[in-house]
Amino acid sequence: MAFDALGAIGGVAGAGSAAGRAVQGVQGTGYLDGTAATSASGGGFATALTGAVDNLQQLQSTSKELAVSAVTGNLDDIHAATLASSRAQITLELVAAVRNKGVDAFNEIMRMQA
Repeated sequence: MAFDALGAIGGVAGAGSAAGRAVQGVQGTGYLDGTAATSASGGGFATALTGAVDNLQQLQSTSKELAVSAVTGNLDDIHAATLASSRAQITLELVAAVRNKGVDAFNEIMRMQA
């Protein structure tokens, strides 16, 4: 889930912290597995972003399928649709925030060169 990715990116919810213990039941996204995110070659960041976008597309697809099932009456557990929708929304907000920070950093670098 996005909380796990947020903790891995910003160091918010480490394994030993109180925030990390509060979200023990949260399932990780899997696209930040440690080695890819800290690669010295610089390709790790691109891999992490690609994984985040792929994961976002998968979450949105799942959310859409469950929403259609809920509307047509073929869904037994409405909680699954609600959770899928929330996961997709939070992940989209996280990916947009990372994109915005990247654009801000690029603009700052361009101002330094001018």
